[in-house]
Amino acid sequence: MVEVKITEDIRVGGNNPCFIIAEVGQNHQGDIEIAKKLIKAAKDAGASCVKFQKTCLKEKFTKKYLDKPYDNPNSWGKTYGEHKTHLEFSDNQYRELFKYAQEVGILFTASAMDMVSFDFLVNIKVPFIKIGSGDSNNLLFLKYAASKKVPLIISTGMVDKSAVKTIYDIISAQHKQFCLLHCISAYPVPFEDCNLTVLQDYKNTFDIPVGYSGQEVGTAVALGAVALGAKVLEKHITLDKTSKGTDHVCSLTPTEFQQLVRDVRVIEASLGTPIKKVVTSEIPCIDKLQKSLVMGSTKNKGEILYPGDVKIKVAEPKGLNALHFEEVIYKTLVYDKKEDEPLNEGDFC
Repeated sequence: MVEVKITEDIRVGGNNPCFIIAEVGQNHQGDIEIAKKLIKAAKDAGASCVKFQKTCLKEKFTKKYLDKPYDNPNSWGKTYGEHKTHLEFSDNQYRELFKYAQEVGILFTASAMDMVSFDFLVNIKVPFIKIGSGDSNNLLFLKYAASKKVPLIISTGMVDKSAVKTIYDIISAQHKQFCLLHCISAYPVPFEDCNLTVLQDYKNTFDIPVGYSGQEVGTAVALGAVALGAKVLEKHITLDKTSKGTDHVCSLTPTEFQQLVRDVRVIEASLGTPIKKVVTSEIPCIDKLQKSLVMGSTKNKGEILYPGDVKIKVAEPKGLNALHFEEVIYKTLVYDKKEDEPLNEGDFC
């Protein structure tokens, strides 16, 4: 399995911890001070990285699309273009946020929504670039991104498995420093549509790290994804779930995000190895509760032990492990044994 190098000290995949992305997206409401609060909240919650979205509107949308009326409770303008302009930070503001994240001590990146934005993110030297599900069918952009040979994390919403295979083929033709995230593009995603077992298919199909970008409510599904092997986990973060915007309802508050991070680390610790064995923490229960072989009746030296002569009980002192019952039956006692007395190795032949 390939490991993706994010920084000199951080890698994704293999035995490395799950890389947890706090997705701000546009939950900053177009306010750079809110954006900074979200960066700090992501850091305090224990996220591995905080992520925004970078768009050159004229590159992503047609003029007619930007000019269409956008009259709904989530709108920040009369047209969709005005709405998106309000939510888009300038290049200088992105540099300011990048610098602030460095001061706070958390990795900073963004989803590049077009080639111009991709180049900007490359130039400011973010550790990796996210490609969202909106570009999962944008083969020209995917080829361009692959050609730059920078680490990528790619969401795969709105397409089927054959398209995901195409994404893999395009990027892997250039390099293997990328991850694929299972994603369902709905806000919020109904639980029955999450299809987490897709992660198992991705793991069996691709030789790169896979992960999950979740737009469902709460943390249960995200934690299930980690249990199924997600090495990258992306969830939205917000300061207020009632704020204007479609993402807030499926976002986590800073307190919830902190709990998510803690729970992910608990799941990782609990997964252990696929080898079933007795572990050290079980010894007290073994000493207290595990059953032994004991005499079911008093018998003398030279007598044969029949099935009714041996019982299984919690004993003090302990005798032979009860798993040895079949090995003891029809053996001959070499000592006199009283009822309830433990049977030990050497008591029979």
